[in-house]
Amino acid sequence: MPAKRLLTVENLVIEGFQEGLWRRIVDDVSFHLDRGEVLGLIGESGAGKSTIGIAAMGYTRYGCRIAGGSIDFDGIDLATAPEAVRRSIRGVRASYVAQSAAASFNPAHPILAQCAENAIQHGTMQPEAARSHARKMFKQLDMPDPEHIGDRYPHEVSGGQLQRAMVAMAMSCGPDLMVFDEPTTALDVTTQIEVLKVIKQAIEDLHSAALYITHDLAVVSQVAHRIMVLRHGRVVEVGETRELLRNPREDYTRALLSVRKVRGIGRPPAPDDGPILSVKNVSAAYGNSSVRVLEDVSLEINRGRTVSLVGESGSGKSTLARVITGLLPPREGHVDFAGQRLAADYRQRNLDTLRRIQIIYQMPDVAVNPRQKIKDIIGRPVGLYFGKGEAERLQRTKELLALVDLDERYLERYPSEISGGEKQRVCIARALAASPEVIVCDEISSALDQLVADGILKLLQRLQKELHLTLLFITHDFATVSAISDEVVVMRNGRVVETGTRDQIFQHPTEDYTKRLLASVPEMDPDWLARLMEKRHGVQRS
Repeated sequence: MPAKRLLTVENLVIEGFQEGLWRRIVDDVSFHLDRGEVLGLIGESGAGKSTIGIAAMGYTRYGCRIAGGSIDFDGIDLATAPEAVRRSIRGVRASYVAQSAAASFNPAHPILAQCAENAIQHGTMQPEAARSHARKMFKQLDMPDPEHIGDRYPHEVSGGQLQRAMVAMAMSCGPDLMVFDEPTTALDVTTQIEVLKVIKQAIEDLHSAALYITHDLAVVSQVAHRIMVLRHGRVVEVGETRELLRNPREDYTRALLSVRKVRGIGRPPAPDDGPILSVKNVSAAYGNSSVRVLEDVSLEINRGRTVSLVGESGSGKSTLARVITGLLPPREGHVDFAGQRLAADYRQRNLDTLRRIQIIYQMPDVAVNPRQKIKDIIGRPVGLYFGKGEAERLQRTKELLALVDLDERYLERYPSEISGGEKQRVCIARALAASPEVIVCDEISSALDQLVADGILKLLQRLQKELHLTLLFITHDFATVSAISDEVVVMRNGRVVETGTRDQIFQHPTEDYTKRLLASVPEMDPDWLARLMEKRHGVQRS
């Protein structure tokens, strides 16, 4: 079928209202998109990727406006079309997969009802057909128990499972244009493969087009026909995927490519002063459920060291973090900190114990109060734990912002006025404000572009050395695991299946599951996914 132009964006200018003035956040951006084509948008946090993505649907966030240019969607200029026309397109002909699934689902309704709602409301399917289609998508996206997982509420599934449910929701009406905004950010490497495969297949089957927004060049190279590199709201360069990866023209693009290649370099062994945190035979479940999310989990973290916790979505990694921090009391077992038994419930722990163990959450959109300014979000723990006055809180907040590469202009901003990556840096600064001894990092680099993530990792390593910090690093990014870990703990279905030093796990894994995880790490090669699927299908047939 011959290609047909679906989307043409010309000289797009988008402004945001910041500090009393309208400022350009997208500056003279032009591109086109044909049916059957995927255009990857990459660049650092704050480059304008998500703003451009939602603008392709004729939408801007609160406090932003389209100040110039045109957005031709199949003959309709969405930059000037009446709101009623734009609303009729969104959700039916154009759909959006947001970066933060937890912030996009209604916590009061089951997942299945929300995934079917779009098709029902727009009249493209009858209720039962819409629910049946959603279950079919759950199965294609490799979600556990696809017939019944939709009966759960958003808080009863993992972040990766919720992200896959959002992909199913976006595809419910068979849209012409799909905007994927970091759709695999919250996914482990094995699940990521399944989602990428479904996305590619859906675009072929529907003969639709897609914008794929990401900071991971290895991931985008598996699905994108062309890649557009953005920085500070401007286009740096555009090219066919293979050619851009092989022969980037601009220094910034070369920097994005090179940081991916060097993040696996190791570091000297961290100091070892014995265990500061011990998890002993912990089993846990949510609510009154008889289904245990953790089963007999034990591990030790020595003072000043970094332990990475890896495993598929739903393996219990974040649940273990909640047990350690007292947010979820275990059914069995206990946690010791600095030789003392920790109270199971954080409300029974004293203020100093709470200060000494901090957590940085996976999804910054739901981890910060949208009604508070950045200065209050970061400054509150300074006042809470150290009793500092307003002037001292403000000064310390400025220092913490500088630590995470944000300047003083962010003090007066609200979370809605900054990017997802910038929000994550605010969460990191808030944790550091308590001067903790242990930090539980739950996928903290997943929302960051690779240049910024690399800087954050180096920052944490420097702080670890200076402050003698201990880190429990929950992640599915094996480049991060390689760069920052002393030991690695592999989890599956709520159990620990393998532990070892970083080199042992990467060079001599003993469990087949660990080997499969390592084999699923994307390579910066457009043919990598096809080769992997062909190999796996060949193994299955034999």
